[in-house]
Amino acid sequence: MKSVSNCFLLASLLMLGTCEAQGPSPAPTPSACEGLSAFTLRDITITSARLVGPGEFVPPAGPGGGSRGPGGGRSGRPGAPPDAPGATVKALPAFCRVTGVGSPHINFEVWLPAPTGPGAWNGKFNGVGNGGLAGFIAYPAMMQALARGYATASTDTGHTNRPEDQDWPMRDPALITDFASRGIHVTAVAAKRLVETYYGRPPARSYFTGCSGGGGQALSEAQRHPADYDGIVAGAPANYPTQMWPGEMYSAYVTHRTPAHLLPREKLPIITSAALAACDAKDGVKDGVLDDPRQCHFNPAVLACKGADAPDCLTAAQVDSVKKIYEGLKDPSSGARFWPGFEISSELGWPGHILDAGGPPLSYFKYMVLRDPRWDWKTFDFGDPKSFAVLVDASRRLGPVLDSIDPDLTPFKQRGGKLIAYHGWLDQNISPRNTIAYYERVKERMGGERDTQSFFRLFMVPGMGHCGGGPGTSTFDALAALEQWVEQGTAPNCIAASRVADGKVDRTRPLCVYPMVAVYRRSGSTDEAANFECRVP
Repeated sequence: MKSVSNCFLLASLLMLGTCEAQGPSPAPTPSACEGLSAFTLRDITITSARLVGPGEFVPPAGPGGGSRGPGGGRSGRPGAPPDAPGATVKALPAFCRVTGVGSPHINFEVWLPAPTGPGAWNGKFNGVGNGGLAGFIAYPAMMQALARGYATASTDTGHTNRPEDQDWPMRDPALITDFASRGIHVTAVAAKRLVETYYGRPPARSYFTGCSGGGGQALSEAQRHPADYDGIVAGAPANYPTQMWPGEMYSAYVTHRTPAHLLPREKLPIITSAALAACDAKDGVKDGVLDDPRQCHFNPAVLACKGADAPDCLTAAQVDSVKKIYEGLKDPSSGARFWPGFEISSELGWPGHILDAGGPPLSYFKYMVLRDPRWDWKTFDFGDPKSFAVLVDASRRLGPVLDSIDPDLTPFKQRGGKLIAYHGWLDQNISPRNTIAYYERVKERMGGERDTQSFFRLFMVPGMGHCGGGPGTSTFDALAALEQWVEQGTAPNCIAASRVADGKVDRTRPLCVYPMVAVYRRSGSTDEAANFECRVP
C-alpha cells in the first residue's frame, strides 16, 4: 500500500492549480440559460431558468441546512456542514439557475456554471444530498460544488418539512417513497439531461455526495439506481432509519425513566474525561482521541458517588443510564441488539438526545409508525415486549421503502461504479458501527475484502462527530479521492485529513481504509501525519 507521506503528497498535488494567466472569455448569454425554460422531459416541469451573476448567492427564505457538500470536511473546506464557519462560499462564479418540479411535488434546482471563462464548467456533475427528513434545497452543498466547477443539483425530495407540514407522511404515503429514494433519482435524471442540453454534451462523470440523510441517499442510489452516478461518497449514512430512529429515541427514554435517571449536561464532561483517562493511550498516542472506541472497556461505575450526589460523580441511577446508552437498544425479550449505542468518549454530543426527544425520530413515530400527531413519546416503554413489537413491525412494513441495506451492489460494481463511505467514531446521531456492519455485509455478499475494495472503501474517522466536529482530524476531501479513483484508477488507501482550530491546521493524520488504522511510528510529532502509517490492527 502507499505510504502515509505519499497520501499527503497526493493531496497536495490535487490542490495545485495552474498559474497561467487566462484572458477574458465570453460569458454565458442569458438567452442560452433562459432557453432552458422550454426544456421538456416526461413528468418534469421547468419553472424558471435565469442567469445569476458572479458574487455571493443569497438563498431564498425557507428551511435550509442539510448534508455535507462535496468532500467531507469542515470549517469552510470542501464538504463543510452548512452551519460551520465559512461554509457559505462568498464569491461564486456566474451560473444558470434552473428550478423545476418532478411530478408530483419534487422541487429541485440545477446550477450550471459558464461553459468557458473564470469558474467554467469542469465537465462533470455533482448531485448533493440532504440531511434529516430533507424538505429543503441544500444550497450550501450546491455552493461548494459550483465553486469547484461542477454542474450541481439538489432536491427537497417532495415536501417542505416546515412546522405546518410535518404530517406529510400521513397525507400521502407516496411521499415517503419520494423522500427515501425517488426524489434523488428523478433529480439526477433531470439534471443530467439539463446538463446535456445546456452544454451540448453529457457530463463526463457524475458524482453524488452526501452525509447523514444524504449518506443514506447515497447508498440508496448505489442500491436502487446504480446507473445514476459513476462515483458516490456516503458520509455517516442514515441507511437504516427504521432501526436508527428508535435507537436515537431510546437514549431519551433511558434518561427519563425516572427523575433520578436524568443525566445533567454538566456531568457529561466528567464521563468523557474518565473514559479518556482509561483508554486514550491504548492506541499508542495520548492525544484526546480514541482511534477505535470498541477497544475501550471503560466502566462508568468508577464515577459512582461515594456518598451524596455531587457535581463530580454519578449516582447509581445515572451510572445505569450511561451503561444503557453505551449498550444501545435491545429486544427486551431476547436481549438481541436492535441498534448500537453511543460510543465511549462521545458524551459531549449527547445533550440533543438525552434531554428530550425530537427531530426525525419523533416524526417517524408520530407520522409513519403510529400515525398520531398528538402522541407523547414519554408514554412509550422500550422495555415492554409489546411496545417493542411495534418497532419490529414498523421496520418490517416501512423498511423496504425507507431502508437502504441491500448488500448486493453487483449492478453498481459491474458498471464501474466506485463508492467511498466515511463515518466519525464520535458520531452522536448515527452509530458508526452501523456503517461498519453494512460494509461487512457487503464484503460477505460480494466475495470478500479484496473484491469489495475493488469498488467500495470505508474510512473511519477517529474523534469526528456527526459529519464533522470533534477533537479529531475532521477536515478532508473524499470527493477528490473519489475523482482519482474513478478517473485515474487510483484507489485510495488513505485520505489526508487535518484538524483546524482557530482557522489554522494544528494536526494532520491519514484516514486509513478500513480495517486498517493509523499507527504511530514512535518518533516525531504526533500531530504530523508523516509519523503515522496505515496498518491492520
